[in-house]
Amino acid sequence: MKTNSVLQKILMSLLVTLIASTSIAQKNEIEKANKEFDKYSYIDAREIYLKVVEDGYASAQVYQKLGDTYYYNSDYENAAIWYQKLIGQFPSETESIYYYRTAQCLKSLGKYEAADLMMDSYSKLGGANIIINNYKEDPDYLKSIAFKAKGYEVQKTAINTNHSDFGTSYYGDKIVFASATKNTEGAKTFAWDEEPFLDLFEANRDMDGNLSNVTSVDGDVNTRYHESSAAFTKDGQTMYFTRNNFYQGKKGRDKSKTIRLKIYKAIKSGDNFWTNIEELPFNGDNFSVAHPALSVDNKKLYFASDMPGTFGMSDIWYVDINEDGTYGIPVNLGPNINTEAREGFPFISEMNNLYFSSDGHSGLGGLDIMVSQLGTDGTPGEVTNLGEPANSKKDDFAFIIEEGKRIGYLSSNRDGDQGSISDEIYIVREKCEITITGLISNTDTGEPIADATVYLLDENNKEIAQVTSDENGKYDFEALAACDSTYTVRAGKDGCEYNEKQVKTPNKTGVINVNVGLDCDPCPPNDLGCRLALQPIYFDFDRYNIRPDAAIELAKILAAMRQYPELIIHIESHTDSRAPFKYNEVLSEKRAQSTLNWLVEKGIDRSRLTAKGYGERQLQNRCSDGVECTEEEHQLNRRSMFIIKN
Repeated sequence: MKTNSVLQKILMSLLVTLIASTSIAQKNEIEKANKEFDKYSYIDAREIYLKVVEDGYASAQVYQKLGDTYYYNSDYENAAIWYQKLIGQFPSETESIYYYRTAQCLKSLGKYEAADLMMDSYSKLGGANIIINNYKEDPDYLKSIAFKAKGYEVQKTAINTNHSDFGTSYYGDKIVFASATKNTEGAKTFAWDEEPFLDLFEANRDMDGNLSNVTSVDGDVNTRYHESSAAFTKDGQTMYFTRNNFYQGKKGRDKSKTIRLKIYKAIKSGDNFWTNIEELPFNGDNFSVAHPALSVDNKKLYFASDMPGTFGMSDIWYVDINEDGTYGIPVNLGPNINTEAREGFPFISEMNNLYFSSDGHSGLGGLDIMVSQLGTDGTPGEVTNLGEPANSKKDDFAFIIEEGKRIGYLSSNRDGDQGSISDEIYIVREKCEITITGLISNTDTGEPIADATVYLLDENNKEIAQVTSDENGKYDFEALAACDSTYTVRAGKDGCEYNEKQVKTPNKTGVINVNVGLDCDPCPPNDLGCRLALQPIYFDFDRYNIRPDAAIELAKILAAMRQYPELIIHIESHTDSRAPFKYNEVLSEKRAQSTLNWLVEKGIDRSRLTAKGYGERQLQNRCSDGVECTEEEHQLNRRSMFIIKN
């Protein structure tokens, strides 16, 4: 018994030693991973965290940081996996922000209902006020985004590479952008995402916005570290750009020995050589300043930063540019624009609209592009999500546009597989859409006409759409017409003559009003068919025999003529527009005579009847030669009418 007891103690001691040794090793690995994480070396940190998890260790800290290594690289699918494990296994240790980040990840996967549940939990746990207020004020945000969305068409440009390309800015008839393509073979990579370091490049653009002929920005701007996000003064002589904290050959670091981002200024020398690099005075070693953008008058410089006073991970700020070239004190744009999450990549358009990207305002997933009209004093107005297709479930940012030309650019990782971190540049063309609306009314009385059929025809008289006027006589062709084009609005109703109006649309998106009046007489005094409430006397296609349904209606004419011997009528017969014009005249004449003969055969004196065929000269609707119509529409024109003669 003693031997067994001693052996058991030895085994237990070895087990405890092994567990302690393993625990120490895991702790050391986690500390190593944390150091890499704190240096923004997310790829290196991730590899260590994954190894620790594979070895059977799990904790709230490891799960949240593992998720963060994916989240900060926009790999929302894998981030969601680890965040959901964090929430599921360590709910009491999960900080509220991870419910928010999980919601963002789920949105990027199109799982909006699950994302909303996470946002509800985030709210209950006391999540950030601005984000929660935005969410609560618009719980049906998907519908709101769709309703407010501006119409854009988006397609890739020809200058994208296999690495990250993003952050366009206007530079005369060129654009300048950041790309990780320079010296990629064997080049040093950035530990955040294992992409090569970024440089600034320029590309030519044609009248349609297409990009070509990429060359590196010449001068002293590009270094062995990151350069991106430039902005140029109107005269093209000054460039503001983002660079790592690297100036005059020296690296600057924060307290954690991390190289932050700063904004620098460069002056153009000669035709296109950028030099005289100068660091802006409101930069700091312990925070980042990036993404410069100039106001329309070039008197304000907007930027993104996490400097003291920031609401969240990064906010949009501005400084005044004084006449002597100095800069004012940075001003935060406030909670209407900024949230506790990420706001960045500002751009001020020619119409004084502030475009920026955010994942704190309600969106489709990842970073979404927002717009806010700036007042004359620079105060931002309501924030609107641009919606699809400018935005997607992935990251969409760095939106710039010349609104007068309706052409711009954005950056996005939307077309990469889950886990792809490469951004691409897209050309954006604003759809110029016209809504045509108006009233259909009685020309004589001015009263609205309900249930009138209204057609929209293009310049070739081809039907684009057909609607029915409502009880107030109103109709709408919403966003169906193009700008700077010619259209015809045609309207008609039984008992009314067809009428139409031609309209030339403007060259700017908007609404135009086209009212159409119809001449309507419920029963003209000489129209016997109307007075007797006859159904139309129709004929089959290319036929002139009396159909059984027509005989029923002709019997009413017969009865009226027997009751009123003094009644004399003229029979008018018509065809549809199909077949040659002369042929239709002959066919309609046969129909008129066929109708007359039917009445004569029933005992009506021929002297009381006249008949004439009008061919296709008096169509009841739009179905003229070359216009596509249904059989029912053509049938309306194959008819006989009965006119009382004095």
